[in-house]
Amino acid sequence: MRVLGVDPGLTRCGVGVVEGVPGRPLTMIGVGVVRTPADAELGLRLVAIEQGIEQWLDEHRPEFVAVERVFSQHNVRTVMGTAQASAVAMLCAARRGIPVALHTPSEVKAAVTGSGRADKAQVGAMVTRLLRLDAPPKPADAADALALAICHIWRAPAQNRLQQAVAQNRLQQAVALHQAQAKAPVSTTAPAPKGRPA
Repeated sequence: MRVLGVDPGLTRCGVGVVEGVPGRPLTMIGVGVVRTPADAELGLRLVAIEQGIEQWLDEHRPEFVAVERVFSQHNVRTVMGTAQASAVAMLCAARRGIPVALHTPSEVKAAVTGSGRADKAQVGAMVTRLLRLDAPPKPADAADALALAICHIWRAPAQNRLQQAVAQNRLQQAVALHQAQAKAPVSTTAPAPKGRPA
């Protein structure tokens, strides 16, 4: 499984690609940051993020995209920028038909470090260890993107089983409805004959 993790942000949007399966050593395929100038117009910044993510999708061909779920913070301006960058990442993936998963920061921290309250240094240290890197990826946005990808690889099988169970349940309901409709009595009243035109 190859996953592109995206740590959304307007100034620095972390991106990282990890490949592997649960229970086996993971491999980092690439890591980086899509940057935009803080003084540029918002629309141009979003276009720059789109172009950057598109390049990563073209180059690495991930099977899934994992994006950090935006959560409420005290700084509304930061939340808005994060949400806008997150939407761009989801749009890029959806346009190509790549499934997108959203993971909360605490979910990612818990998956990677064992604690949902881990700080950025702990996340970076564990990402370095799990991917057998020489040093933590810099900046922290890049390490967070890799952590998102790792989290998705480890949690995807459980999520897939849940989705399959939901899909199976819907299928069973549809079959039952179809069978019930097939057993319903059919009206045998013949339609009234139409009059002949004059």
